[in-house]
Amino acid sequence: MCFSLEEEPTKKKLKIKVTIIGDGSVGKTSLLQRFTQGTFQTDYIKTIGAQLTNYKTEVDGYKFELIFWDIAGQDDFHFLRPSFYRASKAAIIVYSLERNNLGERSFNHITRWYEDVKQFCGEIPIVVFANKVDLVDEQSLDKLQIQNLVKKLNIIGYYITSAKTGQGLDEAFNALIKEIHR
Repeated sequence: MCFSLEEEPTKKKLKIKVTIIGDGSVGKTSLLQRFTQGTFQTDYIKTIGAQLTNYKTEVDGYKFELIFWDIAGQDDFHFLRPSFYRASKAAIIVYSLERNNLGERSFNHITRWYEDVKQFCGEIPIVVFANKVDLVDEQSLDKLQIQNLVKKLNIIGYYITSAKTGQGLDEAFNALIKEIHR
């Protein structure tokens, strides 16, 4: 008798820390909840310090465990950020597409968040999530403004997202995961 034992190839497992940053109230926590749990809360809950969320996925035979560090965007927590950035392998900068002070301010702060990442993490993949598209007319968005900034800062790319509807989330997170895999 001949027996054939088929063994599943050993899959490589990688733990990756991903920092999510941006001004307060832009939807960082909501984006994570929608992507990792499929849920959305309408009530705003301020992140204190940092909140960690694990997410497991597989890409090209590699098992990834992503540990998302959702860092509070309020200036009250600025002094904690250097320690929260430590050992990050990728970063997501989130801003709001809303046409109000929050939207304008969060867009203008992208460069500051980018500089923080570079200072404390060095050269790691960075993407931008333009969030809350459900609150604006997508056809009237000035995409050239964000495209120029992404090009100027040499950021991998930007993605139009909505934590409420889930629009763009799979594409955005999967693009980052593939970049990390590279």
